[in-house]
Amino acid sequence: MSDNTHSPIVVCFGEILWDIFPTYKKIGGAPLNVAYHLHKMGINSHIITKLGTDDAGQKIISRLKEVGACTSYIQTDTTKKTGTVFATFDDHNEASYEFLKDSAWDFIDFKQEDSDLVAQSDAFVFGTLASRTPHTRETLHKLLDVAKYKVYDVNLRPPHYELEFVVELMHKADLLKMNKFELKEILEYLEEPYTSEEDAIKFVQKHFDCDEIIISKGDKGGLYLNKEMLYSYPAVDIVIRDTVGSGDSYLAGFLAAKLNGHDPIQIIKTAASLGAFVTSHTGANPEYEREDFDIFYYETIFKDELITSKNILEALKTPEK
Repeated sequence: MSDNTHSPIVVCFGEILWDIFPTYKKIGGAPLNVAYHLHKMGINSHIITKLGTDDAGQKIISRLKEVGACTSYIQTDTTKKTGTVFATFDDHNEASYEFLKDSAWDFIDFKQEDSDLVAQSDAFVFGTLASRTPHTRETLHKLLDVAKYKVYDVNLRPPHYELEFVVELMHKADLLKMNKFELKEILEYLEEPYTSEEDAIKFVQKHFDCDEIIISKGDKGGLYLNKEMLYSYPAVDIVIRDTVGSGDSYLAGFLAAKLNGHDPIQIIKTAASLGAFVTSHTGANPEYEREDFDIFYYETIFKDELITSKNILEALKTPEK
């Protein structure tokens, strides 16, 4: 979402919509959330989606321009409404969602300029929800054909998915991200018993011939498996405001650190910290500057070290050895 051509390029594909909460509303959608936080982390990120030409769509475009986002790859539709989702929370601050049917993002068209962008990108991020209609699903398939590094955020939202298609997408991914509930649902579909987190994640890696897997576990932290090792990192201790977008920010932190050449430990530290940082705010895309996160990162990860803001910024520019 930046025009900085010297940074890695990430393209996110899928829904942009209005998150309607009991007391407020904000723009959201997993692909937008990931792109937003990548932008904040200094990554050149773009989103391919479709909005209506209604007032809701115009307000989203205006908001994205305000934060310096690239809107060049956002399509518009004169007949379909901009997407909305109604979010409610349970006693544990976990959200559930009700999505508007036949939204504009259900009809994302294939365009050659989008394909060219995806082909030159360092990562292509996609999810499950936007594939609930054949039209957008076909577009996704074509873009996956040219993507170099495919990041599948499984992100299951009942009843808007078919496990047969989810499994098909998993076979195409270089990096898989899911939560523990989604992991267990996939194992059940494949008729594989769940014995432990480690066995489950290694089975998925082998079955889908996938180089990397992330399992986000909320207040239990997260797991990262690559070809060499399984890494685990605990959740960062914070006061939770709401959990909307926490998994999206976790993925954005992961990709930002990985594409900037950090080692696996630094990658999962950054992922966990950005997820916690966003969870300590209201909404999936809170207002913040990169320095705000940098300070949060070092105050939570290195609590006993006294580091100036200048040293914080310099430290984050250099990958750990």
